[in-house]
Amino acid sequence: MRDVIIACDFKSKEELFEFLTPFKGENPYLKIGMEIFYKEGPALVKELHAMGFKIFLDLKLHDIPNTVEKAMRNLGELGVEITNVHAAGGIKMMEAARRGLDATEEGKKTQLIAVTQLTSISQETLENELLINHPLQEVVKKYALNAKAAGLQGVVCSALEAPIIKELGLISVTPGIRFQDDSVNDQKRVATPALAKELGSTYIVVGRSITAAENPLLAYKRCVKEFC
Repeated sequence: MRDVIIACDFKSKEELFEFLTPFKGENPYLKIGMEIFYKEGPALVKELHAMGFKIFLDLKLHDIPNTVEKAMRNLGELGVEITNVHAAGGIKMMEAARRGLDATEEGKKTQLIAVTQLTSISQETLENELLINHPLQEVVKKYALNAKAAGLQGVVCSALEAPIIKELGLISVTPGIRFQDDSVNDQKRVATPALAKELGSTYIVVGRSITAAENPLLAYKRCVKEFC
């Protein structure tokens, strides 16, 4: 079940399709996030699906339950493989998100996951800015338990927390993946593909280590070899 998801954080459809040109025949799993979705909209997701790509629609919904439910009803029509909300919205909001997806036949097939803590968040940030005075791993576990209680299939977390999520019987989608020789950039809790595999991640999300590589296809195949 393990798979590598490429974070397609591009400015436009043209940039994305240029990037995907060498991947013809590979059809990797793609993460479509806010940057490109807010420019290109649902039409891009439909086009990529028609081309055979699996999609993780990474929009991280976080609002009152009623608003999230209505938004998810619309997103459910896209029939993506995975989409997400922020676990910080609470159990009722997550339940509403699931109801929204389940209101459409296509949405029922979508795995709904919740962001626990962004991989850019450190213990210091958690305590000093968010005023959450618990160890980060405890916070991730509690948020994951809330997601499970709400009927979600898994969470977004760092690979370092994947063992906790595996114990709870949930899938883990883990960003912050870098090769050993890459810069960590703005991430704090990072791991290599090999370490993520060892720790039990279900999916890894890899961005700049692939998209900014001299040979993106070769970098992708390296990820697959190390993780799958």
